Amino acid sequence: MSHSTRPHETADVAQPEKPYHVQPTTMSAWVGWIAFAGVIMVLLGIFHVLQGFVALFEDGYFQVDKSHLTVQVSYTVWGWVHIIGGAIVAGAGIAVFAGQLWARIVGVLVAMASAIVNVGFLAAHPFWSGIMILMDILIIWALTVHGREIKE
Repeated sequence: MSHSTRPHETADVAQPEKPYHVQPTTMSAWVGWIAFAGVIMVLLGIFHVLQGFVALFEDGYFQVDKSHLTVQVSYTVWGWVHIIGGAIVAGAGIAVFAGQLWARIVGVLVAMASAIVNVGFLAAHPFWSGIMILMDILIIWALTVHGREIKE
């Protein structure tokens, strides 16, 4: 039997065809962290809005009354802070997917503000606020360390 090979193959190893439509990029696998930050920002914003509605309509839900909060204002004020801040965080999370520098800057600033608000709200709901602070830290890390890579 005779063994023949095609012109683009060697007898030992078949050579895969090279796709000519793929453009080289400097994008790394870290782009997933930016997408993660954007998704978590939207989720965090929704959480803030929900927490705000609870503070507005069911202030007896929280573990302490307003006199034991770090910042002693009514739960109505806290509710509006969470609702407005949550809408801003969610909006910034959506903007992060555009890969714009301004969106990353806003994302870091609102994540910092979210963490500070949650420190002030820690006495009212410690576990929930702690989780939200952790999410804020992850967002800040992802946007500052790997943020420019999503633009590609």
